[in-house]
Amino acid sequence: MDEKEIRGTRRFWNSVAADWRIQVGDEGDPNRRLNSDPVLWTFAGEVEGRTVLDAGCGVGYLSHQLHQKGARVVGVDFSEEMIAIAREHYLGIDFRVDSCSELRTVPNGYCDLIVSNYVLMDTPDLEDTVAAFHRVLRPKGTAVLVFSHPCFPGAAGTVHGALPHISYRWDHSYFERTRRVDPPWHHFKEEFIWFHRPLSDYWKAFRGTGFTVVDFEEPRVTEDRYHLAPTPRKLESCKYRPYSVAFKLEKASASS
Repeated sequence: MDEKEIRGTRRFWNSVAADWRIQVGDEGDPNRRLNSDPVLWTFAGEVEGRTVLDAGCGVGYLSHQLHQKGARVVGVDFSEEMIAIAREHYLGIDFRVDSCSELRTVPNGYCDLIVSNYVLMDTPDLEDTVAAFHRVLRPKGTAVLVFSHPCFPGAAGTVHGALPHISYRWDHSYFERTRRVDPPWHHFKEEFIWFHRPLSDYWKAFRGTGFTVVDFEEPRVTEDRYHLAPTPRKLESCKYRPYSVAFKLEKASASS
């Protein structure tokens, strides 16, 4: 684990916490609502009465939604500023400052379900994070992991004229793990730090830790959600390009 990298990434997320609250609000940003939320909730299933870890909870909107559905929620994030905002907006939820790659505040076998929504591409240490998820899940517990599609990074895509004419320009090897920095977008003023890994590295991390891959999806917009698109351009873009991948993982039973 690169402690310097983790400190730098934490500083970045602390610096954009207030702007991130503007971005996601109480419902999530358009990409989540249009594309990945239906898959996330389908993979998660019934959460009422279950102990759920929102790993990388950010400013807490998903923790709040899980809480409203009757789950016992713990939200963790390594950004102190994110957790402060979450605690301010969503009372009655157990928010903790903790790193997903360690989960020091979460005991072994504590959770029935882990939900990690657009987090894995932002953590500096993939293998330690997946191992921590495995440790805190009970036997037969599940993890629902949604993260940006590593094959089609948004900042690398250019639309030529009308959709679906989209090209992706790479300035590095797809197979090489690299720290990436994207320019500011929308109302953000800071460059965005994230970590590219090929899709096969995620599969290997999941299987190597002992998880079984139960389901996999590349979320895409469905007709019943067209009305949620903020602009016609956004809707057309969602029809033609994948923004994320979603995994449903299961931890083996104690006897396995």
